[in-house]
Amino acid sequence: MQGYVTLDTWDLPRAVKFYDRIARELGSRRSMERDGCVAWGVPGAPTAISVEAPQNGRVAGCGTEVVALQAADPEQVQRLYDLAIAQGGRGEAEPCERGGYYAACFRDPDGNRLNAFCVTQH
Repeated sequence: MQGYVTLDTWDLPRAVKFYDRIARELGSRRSMERDGCVAWGVPGAPTAISVEAPQNGRVAGCGTEVVALQAADPEQVQRLYDLAIAQGGRGEAEPCERGGYYAACFRDPDGNRLNAFCVTQH
């Protein structure tokens, strides 16, 4: 079970702006802010996503993560994809049905891979 995921960023203010809009669409909000790191989560839920700038000689490993964002429905998958592209993200797989899932893949401005999805068949 995943508790949280931290993504690297080379540009923290840009990443925060990007994820503020993604989080708002998903109904979540900032849950933590400290020097060099910001996190978002849904109140009362254990899972969170955060972005962190390299510190203390650590090198950013942007583009190595895949984070799945669960959407409420196909319309929200489309909105998340559109938000990402409008903010400088890069599309990898446009929203469509994928055998029981409706999903879209895109990268944030730092190259981290995201997948917005919802279950359409059980």
